[in-house]
Amino acid sequence: MKFIKRFFRFVFKTLFWVFIFSIVIVVIFKWVPVPITPLMIIKNIEQTDANKKGWQHDWVPLETISPNLQLAVICSEDQLFLTHNGFDIKAIEKAYENNKKGQRIKGASTISQQVSKNVFLWPERSWLRKGLETYFTFLIELIWSKERIMEVYLNSIEMGPGIYGAEAASQYWFKKTASKLSKDEAAAIAAILPNPIRYRANPATPYISSRKVWITKQMRYFGTLHYPKRENDE
Repeated sequence: MKFIKRFFRFVFKTLFWVFIFSIVIVVIFKWVPVPITPLMIIKNIEQTDANKKGWQHDWVPLETISPNLQLAVICSEDQLFLTHNGFDIKAIEKAYENNKKGQRIKGASTISQQVSKNVFLWPERSWLRKGLETYFTFLIELIWSKERIMEVYLNSIEMGPGIYGAEAASQYWFKKTASKLSKDEAAAIAAILPNPIRYRANPATPYISSRKVWITKQMRYFGTLHYPKRENDE
């Protein structure tokens, strides 16, 4: 009986400190650049070609990333990013209905959910990871501003083979800094995000070119990018 009590006490304490740590790390990353993500490590380990080991990742502040790229990823990945609380309920319901019909599985991940998955979790489809993704999405939406979520997103996601973040992607695809990206170049990078290993931003294939056209049209419809302000934002 004592063993069982000790066991449950140990489990409770472990879960409690994991909970505390999760909040602390989210608070820290509200200001501190994210130096590395689980995806970078896992993909590097999985890489069998020794010549391709490692990755390119240069963290830069959001203000030095072209507004064109910020708007392009919103228009291509999550058009409700500025107004939702981390989850696109309609997209989730649509994906659920598609999956229920046995159609090809379609995701409904928002930019906030992608940040949660890339920065705090591992790239695996499971109910455990999805539950933790929901938890971390709630935390970052509560603690971070939309600008911070976008800043971490554009500095952490994969934008090419071993290329992570806007600055490394801009240099890799267009030989220029992220601050200098044109609308067309920003749309090209946003167009490959569904599969940055398979697709090329430059030179663009006919498929990526068609996605670029669609994204640039959405950017025109969207208009000027204005992030919402919260009372607790500094």
